This record gives sequence, C-alpha cells and structure tokens, in this order.
Amino acid sequence: MKWGKQVFGALLAVGSCSQALATNGYFVHGYGIKAQGQAGVSIAQPQDALAAANNPAGTAWIGDRLDFGATLFAPDREAEIRGNGAGANGHYNGNAKNVFLLPEFGVSKQLSDQLGIGLAVYGNGGMNTDYRKNPYAAFGSTGSAGVDFAQVFVTPSLAYKFTERQSFGIGLNLVYQRFAAKGLGAFTSPGFSSDSDNLTDRGHDTSTGVGYRLGWQGELLDGLTLGLTWSSKIQARKFDRYAGLFANGGSFDVPENYGVGLSFKATPQLTLGADVQEIKYGHVRSVANDFDLQSVFAGNALGTDQGPGFGWRDITVYKFAASYALTPELTLRGGYSHSDQPIPGSQTFLNILAPGVIQDHLSLGLTWATSDTGELSLAYTHGFERQVDGDGSIPAAFGGGEANLKMSQDIFGLSYGWKY
Repeated sequence: MKWGKQVFGALLAVGSCSQALATNGYFVHGYGIKAQGQAGVSIAQPQDALAAANNPAGTAWIGDRLDFGATLFAPDREAEIRGNGAGANGHYNGNAKNVFLLPEFGVSKQLSDQLGIGLAVYGNGGMNTDYRKNPYAAFGSTGSAGVDFAQVFVTPSLAYKFTERQSFGIGLNLVYQRFAAKGLGAFTSPGFSSDSDNLTDRGHDTSTGVGYRLGWQGELLDGLTLGLTWSSKIQARKFDRYAGLFANGGSFDVPENYGVGLSFKATPQLTLGADVQEIKYGHVRSVANDFDLQSVFAGNALGTDQGPGFGWRDITVYKFAASYALTPELTLRGGYSHSDQPIPGSQTFLNILAPGVIQDHLSLGLTWATSDTGELSLAYTHGFERQVDGDGSIPAAFGGGEANLKMSQDIFGLSYGWKY
C-alpha cells in the first residue's frame, strides 16, 4: 500500500494542533486509544500501531496495522491568590480556551516472522492556559496571560523477535515543540531577566530534537508477560524568542523517562495489567529550577543557566488495568492511575501558567470489531480534581501571600484500526 500521503497528512494534522494535556505532569496518560482506555497500561501489552510510543519491542507482535485516532481534551484550570499585599488577591480562570483536539496515527508492518517495523505519530504532552483576567496584572503585567506549549513526536521503530517469546525494539524519537507566552511583563523588570526582550509576547517559537527509545518484551510464563522501556533525554534546540524566560537561554529539553509493565492473561477473556513509569522532570533545568528570587538577586536571572524555572520534581506513575472480551466482537477496558505531585506548594506562583497538578485518573474503554479487518475503539478518562495550596509561594518582592492551583480534566478518544 502507498502510505506516503497518509503519513504526510497525519503529520500536518498533528503539528497544527495546540495541546492542553496536563495529565501526568505534562505527559499524556497513554499513547493510543486502547491504552488510554486502561489508564495508559501498555508497556507489556501492545495492542495497535501506536505500540512504539509505549514500548518499541511491541512492534514485533501487532502484525500489519493502520490506526487513526483523535483525542478531545477538556481541562478546567483555576488559580487563587490570597494574602497578597500588592492587590492581586482573587480567583482566576485559565479556561478562555478549554477544548482541544489531538490527532494520532500509527502504521506497522511485519517484514518476516521475526522482524517488524512501524511508525507512530502522537502528542507526548503539552500545556495551555489562557487567563483573560491576568493573575500578574497587579505586578505590572498587561493584557491576558497564558502559555501555549505543544510537543509532537514521530517515532519510527524496528523490533526483532530473538526467541519465540521475546523481542527487542528500538525507535527514534523525533520531537517538534511549539511555545508561546503572553502577559508576563511583570517579570521583565531590570535585573530580573537576562534578556527581557525575549521573555513574553513574542508569538510562537519552535524547537526540534532527536532522541531514542529502547524496549524489551518477554513472556516469562504462559500468559504472563513482562515489558521494559526507556526513553533518552532529548536536548532540543532552544526557544530563541523566549531566551529570557527559560533557563539556559531558552532551553526546554524533553525529560528522560522509563518504565516496567506486566500483563497477565488470567482467563481466555480476562487480561490484567500494571505499569510503573518514572518521568525525570527534575533533570530539565527550565522545568526543575526553583522560582527563587534570592537566587535571582545573587545573579541567576531568568534565562541564565541556573535561572528560575517552574520547580517541578521527578514523578513516579502507577497504573492498573483490566480488559475483558465480552464477545468475540466486543472488548471492554478499565484502568486507574496515580502519580506523585510534580509541583510543590512553594512553587505555585509561576505555575499558575502550568498547573499540571492532577494525580489520579480513571479510564473506561471498548473496542468493537466492525469486520474481520476493521475495529472501532473508544476511551473516556477523568482526571480527578486536585488542588495544591501555596506554601510560601509568592516572594515578598511581589507582595507575599499564596497562589493556589486547581485542575481537573475530561478526555475522550476515538480511533479506527485496519488489519491489512
């Protein structure tokens, strides 16, 4: 089959969409609609041509497939400032834009009984807030405030079955990032930024980078499968238009992440699964550096190597799921996940722009085989409301007090897959 036009169209569709994912930090909870329907459990359970996004070793087990999907995100983002001496007290709604569409695409091909190749195109994560009432207006900012950040990945993969029960896979992670910030004039005061002309209201800037993903999958016992996956840190090109905002002159790398998964076929109909994922937000300066004015006054202004960031910490995500083949045509899924909190209470002030505080997700999904070669999959996930209260979060230079963050989210996914 000729896939060129389909691949090109999918790339354009994904690249043109803004994202508002704030699930496990700013990583999505699952890649592929089937994985989304079970809270992201997928490392040892490949199910569609998006498998390489979860574990490239799975590309050897899914056969010849073509999958198209789309996910609708509806986040609810709020902030509250209280006890502030500069007059910023109040409630702020970041939902001027609150519905976002993210397409995905995957294709796989078995070259032999042992060798499979694939291509997955998907959104890895992102953040979007839009405050018509600017939370930083009392400090000198004007207009509306917010950020628009998106990451799109293209992952070609190759997987090899080196025994009847084990496979190894490798994939390239090609990332395209897009970012814009507005309404942050309060942070352009002399000495506060190393490049105040490139901090806010500079429109969209783009960045690219290349990394790789490795994976292994093996059936240890009849019905019991273990999977391992690791994705390298990606040192992406800097956002030059925001060199005065992000640490290290506009750097915004993709954090290293890795995980382990188990899948157990308890009965011919029932499959149980669990994943544990680690995301190393704390190893990316622009994300991890604390927002600390003492450091700024000591010479580490915004945009410098050790300049202020969002103060995010590494997180571990725990995922559990079950799927049940109710009939040969209908499979039902469900899952639950819990993650650590990436944003400590001391770092909520700047994170009004990026309130990725959700920790718990509940997912439901199904797949209906419409024919011998086609299947329709649906997924719904609710990200439960979580509030993080500030704890010494607003510096005295900004009037003190606390910034409290709150977020919840609903996620709807639809995909169609062909076996060819």
